[in-house]
Amino acid sequence: MHPLITPEALADALSARPATVVLDVRWRLGGPPGRQDYEVSHVSGAVYVDLDTELSSPPGVGGRHPLPDPERLQEVLRRAGVREGGQVVAYDGGDGSVAARVWWLLRWAGYGDVAVLDGGFAAWEAAGLPVTAEEPSPAEGDVVVRPGQMPVLDADEAAVLAREGVLLDARAPQRYRGETEPVDPKAGHVPGALNAPSAGHVGGDGRWLGAAELAERFAGIGVPAGEAGEVAVGAYCGSGVTASSVVLALEVAGITSAEKPAALYAGSWSNWCALDREVATG
Repeated sequence: MHPLITPEALADALSARPATVVLDVRWRLGGPPGRQDYEVSHVSGAVYVDLDTELSSPPGVGGRHPLPDPERLQEVLRRAGVREGGQVVAYDGGDGSVAARVWWLLRWAGYGDVAVLDGGFAAWEAAGLPVTAEEPSPAEGDVVVRPGQMPVLDADEAAVLAREGVLLDARAPQRYRGETEPVDPKAGHVPGALNAPSAGHVGGDGRWLGAAELAERFAGIGVPAGEAGEVAVGAYCGSGVTASSVVLALEVAGITSAEKPAALYAGSWSNWCALDREVATG
């Protein structure tokens, strides 16, 4: 399945495939909670899933959004109605970065048929497709989480990749350069990492850039060209959330592939700081 799906294609899938599950993962750094938006209006049939409490383990040395416990993730997905052999589509209220976390997690869990709604909830509304405030009660799913199906980096591996391959920092340029840091205790970036802000994956209309445009963007950042999956590349951000969209964008661009995806430094900058690792600025 292509990692992105249009609102119209999702509407068709919901009509044709009863096992299609839509997950609403709207979230804002610093709040207010995304569930408030969900309770006002959401894609008809969508189930709300909380990034902080359901798609992450409690914060700590591992970072602000450590990977969830596999059993807990399985419970969350089954509650949402996710079934083996079905389809999952995630959306958020921004540039798709939080929805990409769901895409990445499900791929990590061994679930292949998952996509991000291109343009998010705004695109769905703009297309005039059905929304509601009513919360669904889906039948219990039977998905089995099989963790470890996507490559994950720890701090040591991220440091090596930044020196010997390509490590992309998905945060805003000001945070990458160390000019400001609103969340974590240190400002700057992993030495050798290149800046690839997640906001640059989408155009002014909120839709994702095409494959050629993304490939051109990554080439301009410094990602070498080659056959899909040949480039040793990974991504990180503040806590491992928006970096998931870099992993997705690299696949859309054809730089990586579903068989050879980019690696994710799941602990990201929050873990790097907690370990008191070397910091670069500028």
